[in-house]
Amino acid sequence: MTAPTTYAWEVEARDLEVRAGRRTAVDGVTLHMGRGVHGLLGPNGAGKTTLIRALATVLKPARGELRLLGGGNLRETRKKIGYLPQEFGHYRRFTVREFVAYVAWLKEVPDRHVPAAVQRAVDRVGLADRADDRLRTLSGGMLKRVGIAQAIVNDPEVVLLDEPTAGLDPAQRLRFRELLTELGTDACVVVSTHLVEDVAAACTDVLLMDRGKLVFRGTPAQLVAEGADHHPGDSPIERGYSAVLAFPDRPGTW
Repeated sequence: MTAPTTYAWEVEARDLEVRAGRRTAVDGVTLHMGRGVHGLLGPNGAGKTTLIRALATVLKPARGELRLLGGGNLRETRKKIGYLPQEFGHYRRFTVREFVAYVAWLKEVPDRHVPAAVQRAVDRVGLADRADDRLRTLSGGMLKRVGIAQAIVNDPEVVLLDEPTAGLDPAQRLRFRELLTELGTDACVVVSTHLVEDVAAACTDVLLMDRGKLVFRGTPAQLVAEGADHHPGDSPIERGYSAVLAFPDRPGTW
């Protein structure tokens, strides 16, 4: 793997506003993120997917500033980003290997490096034994793992994963948490999820959005400390999550 370039922050946003149709889905968000695993939490409609899409350069901000990997040429920046949307498009007749190789080509991975890059990505998501199977034959959980493989095939410096554990069984989720930890040593990984326990297990940093605004940022332990026994939730971190959402105007931990 090529050593990532050093930046002050891999992701920087100031007063960021992003619209989804006529609605302001991200409203005045200011943040910075470097290497590590950042968990993005929030209820449906909070703006998580819109923020992820803006970070992936799929959506253009309506206002504010967004700087990725120091700024600069957009084409070069996109080559250093890995992105898994909630629903990723794929060609059902492609094999796993063909599809991941196709994405490597789109990311302009040098031809001589593509076979090894594809094999490494497929190995990391546990699909080595299905690499030559066609996508139409795979289960939903396997397709999700193909989506993760295509997101990391270019050894990206920013990895954006929107609901990546949807469809994974418990054993696969445990392996995915291990993969997140590996990725976070060299990249800025942003994981949007509804599964609070995945954040507690794999993330060093938690961001909580509500109604388009960032209402909390801190470690999983700091989110746990926000909760009390009377708050809803089956675990301490779920109770902390519920507590912050009950008081969305309370300043978070920065």
